[in-house]
Amino acid sequence: MSLDVERFMRHKFGGHGGRLGLAYRRHGPDWVEMELPWSPDLIGDVDAQVLASGPIIALMDVATSVAVWSKRGAFVPHATLDLRVDYLRPAKTGQAVIGRGECYRITRTIAFIRGQAHDGDPDDPVAHVAGTYMSLDAQP
Repeated sequence: MSLDVERFMRHKFGGHGGRLGLAYRRHGPDWVEMELPWSPDLIGDVDAQVLASGPIIALMDVATSVAVWSKRGAFVPHATLDLRVDYLRPAKTGQAVIGRGECYRITRTIAFIRGQAHDGDPDDPVAHVAGTYMSLDAQP
């Protein structure tokens, strides 16, 4: 089975991805890039007008998850086993956050990911992520 990532990602998101307004940007054989638009509904610090960290974490969880499917070339159900987020700085007010997730290794049951979020300049990231996903239907 082959996964057409672009077609898959162009479907309207439901659930929390839809509520957050996550949007597909582009992808490669082992990576996916998505966008979280800035919205006043997602502000975590009202005085500073800064996005909450939760939506950024959700963005990176989805981007890295789909990167696993892109690398596998198929939709294989999996669960987030571990997702470490190093939140480096607040996102700039009014700026969309771009999340790029990469799957750099897959074993029989575990996929290893990394990625970063930025608000316009990849050299000045908002957050870095690293983690693992566990396949739910691995064959022995």
